This record gives sequence, structure tokens and C-alpha cells, in this order.
Amino acid sequence: MITLVGVGHVFNISEQVRQIIFSQRPKVVCVELDPHRYETLRNPEAARSMPIMYRMLAEVQKRMAREFGGEVGMEMIAATEAAKEIGAVVEFIDDDAVAIFERLWKEMPVKEKICLMFSAITGFFMTKGRIEKELERFEENGEDYLRLFGEQFPTIKRMLIDDRNRMMALRIEGACAHHGKVVAVVGDGHIEGIKKLLNKDEIKVFRLRDLREWPSHDEKKSPAGNAEASFHFTYSDQYL
Repeated sequence: MITLVGVGHVFNISEQVRQIIFSQRPKVVCVELDPHRYETLRNPEAARSMPIMYRMLAEVQKRMAREFGGEVGMEMIAATEAAKEIGAVVEFIDDDAVAIFERLWKEMPVKEKICLMFSAITGFFMTKGRIEKELERFEENGEDYLRLFGEQFPTIKRMLIDDRNRMMALRIEGACAHHGKVVAVVGDGHIEGIKKLLNKDEIKVFRLRDLREWPSHDEKKSPAGNAEASFHFTYSDQYL
């Protein structure tokens, strides 16, 4: 049994993630992190060694998170802590974020690099309302939104979304084969791609909308999984 939990790295949804893990009681919790990224979330000072463009995109995320009263990646930390509390294995299913970014930067054509830098700069000025509008656009037609994203950032879409969907799906499937019941916490923009690649009947899905609409202070409730709501940011840093 596999449960996919779609999250947004700038939203305050840690409690919701914890409650899903407590209610599902999986044998293993997979998270969209690598060991280095996990350490930088726990110790932000470690991020100073990251490439400058990576740090710039991370600052955009931090600003967005402040708009929503949260901290970047805290839902992932919450997932690992909840896993430990119930005695589940924690598996990091992402490749090294810095290595991915360095390969991405080498492969991107100049035009795409300029577009990425422009997006990072404009990201500093994004308001909460603008982020909500982007979310609504994706929820209206996620497939079309990703297609348009791929037209503007083809290398980013291939390396940060498509390639990682395949990699994470394989690792989730492997965890399921070894442990049985799995909860996988990944960016919501990956959910549909991973779900299709897994191609299994017994997959429960919680989307970002479910988590955001669920009152985190009410511990007696847990969201009912569905596969209807979607989320994706215009800016590529949401997938690192």
C-alpha cells in the first residue's frame, strides 16, 4: 500500500503531514530529500556552502514561506520526526540537490538561464495573492500548466520534474517491495507524474489542497485522500 502526500515547501502544513503519518502508520516514510538537503533544513548555516544561484532561489522560497506563516521544508522535517515517533524507517528518495543543480546549470542554454534568473528576481516581489493565483491556475488545468512551464523551461522540466519523477517512483516502489506500507511525502507538482509511473491500483493520494483546507489544530480529523487538487509554482526552485 502506497500513500502519496503532495506538499508545497512554503506552506505551513507540518501538522497535517504528521497526522497523516500517524493515521496511516506506515512501515517506511519516503521524503523528497537527500541527506545534505536534510541537514541544511535542520541547520540553515550549512547552506552557505551552496552555489550562489541555488542560495538565491532558496531565499525566494524563504520569502514566500514568510507570506504563509511557515518555514521552508518544515513539512519534510515533520514527516521524518513523525516517522521516528511511530518507529517507521525514513528513506531519502531524492538525489543530491547541489549535484542536480550543477548538472542543470551546465546543460541549460543561455536563454533558459536568463529566464531562470529573471524568475528568481521577480520571485522576491511575489505577494501572497499572486502565489494563490498561480495555485488556482494549476488547479484548473495542471497538465496544461506543466506543458507551458516546459515550453519556457524545457531543461528544468526534464531534469527537475520528469527525471526526478522516474527516480522517486522507482525508489518508492522499492520501499514498498521491501517494507509493505509506505507514505511518500513529495512536492505536489510531482504527484500526478509519480502516480502514473507507479501504475498501481492501491495508491492513496493526499493533495496540497486537502492539507491546506484541513484545520491543523483539530487533531481528531484527518483529510480524506483524493486525486483532484494539484499544485505547482512557476519558479523552478520549488522542485529542489
